[in-house]
Amino acid sequence: AAMPGLLLGDEAPNFEAETTQGRIRFHDFLGDSWGILFSHPRDFTPVCTTELGRAAKLAPEFSKRNVKMIALSIDSVQDHLSWSKVRASHCPGKGGAAELSRYSRPVGQISSAQPLTLSPCAQVFVFGPDKKLKLSILYPATTGRNFDEILRVVDSLQLTAYKKVATPVDWKPGDSVMVVPTLPDEEAKKLFPKGVFTKGLPSGKKYLRYTPQP
Repeated sequence: AAMPGLLLGDEAPNFEAETTQGRIRFHDFLGDSWGILFSHPRDFTPVCTTELGRAAKLAPEFSKRNVKMIALSIDSVQDHLSWSKVRASHCPGKGGAAELSRYSRPVGQISSAQPLTLSPCAQVFVFGPDKKLKLSILYPATTGRNFDEILRVVDSLQLTAYKKVATPVDWKPGDSVMVVPTLPDEEAKKLFPKGVFTKGLPSGKKYLRYTPQP
């Protein structure tokens, strides 16, 4: 309901927009990278100020994961630049607010076919190198986003995109992962030489198969 027309697996709209780092076309901006688009109700909002400061501090971590970040609100580029100075003073250090681009076009004008909706809330969209939506999270404006969790889900998305595994509840990088149910046992043994371990269940079914993170 928050993102009419854009569902998991859909391609990102290839919009053009002015940002604090110049004019971009979204697909060109992403290139072969993963991408995260953060939406904000407006500039100079207190919760979002802390969020973007945190995002700037974590820029090296996102860069390690080949993730580009871009943030969105309805305000002007000039307002974005002024807000960047506030964020820099709130969260000084390497990374800096310049790591984050912002564009000022109202979201409904990005793409009439696949609009992203800007509402009085904060949204997170994660796109893969194929430009398709991999994850979206919707927060109320009064609840700051958890960037440790955003990094965690990026790690999970990237791992499960290239390996035939899934990540269980509360998974963290380095923990054991689950073998996907569609993979036969014999093939699983070949793919995961560190071993596949089945957790016993009262039903006797053997679908909880774990392996060390590949």
